[in-house]
Amino acid sequence: MTVLLEPANRTEHRDPRALLNAVQPHIKHLTLNVLDSGMSIWDREVALLLRDQTMVRDMAERILGNAVMYMIAAIEHPEVHLGVGKLVDIGVHQIYLDTPVMFAFCHRYNGGVYKHHAPFIKRRNDGIVTRTADFLRSVGFDADQELWASDGAECSPCDDKVPDSH
Repeated sequence: MTVLLEPANRTEHRDPRALLNAVQPHIKHLTLNVLDSGMSIWDREVALLLRDQTMVRDMAERILGNAVMYMIAAIEHPEVHLGVGKLVDIGVHQIYLDTPVMFAFCHRYNGGVYKHHAPFIKRRNDGIVTRTADFLRSVGFDADQELWASDGAECSPCDDKVPDSH
């Protein structure tokens, strides 16, 4: 007999847009900067990606969505070794750079504990990116095959050995 235990901090949605927008009530810092535009948090992060990266909106949304999937999975499953490639990492960095949003993300999904981001310099080439995409699918996300396959073997090397890091 197989028993599957649900983690206590499991999210109720698997829609990255809904997951990211759900942090809005938890934004406590620099609210004028973050909330003044009247945009949803999703649209704000997409707009910041478009401002700072050379890409079209569809690509920005795909990258951001997969970054949210990865970040939620890293929080929900700290025991699982996960890693992103260069493309999805652009979205991860976007959320980390918008610190009021990142703090709210951690408040909403990680019990208020900050999820550190401490990459190593050298990228890994052990297939962790492909395995991460597979894991995301196993926990109910629709990981973008094309984005994850483009960096399938080359991971952005974060230190997963630290309990509060991804």
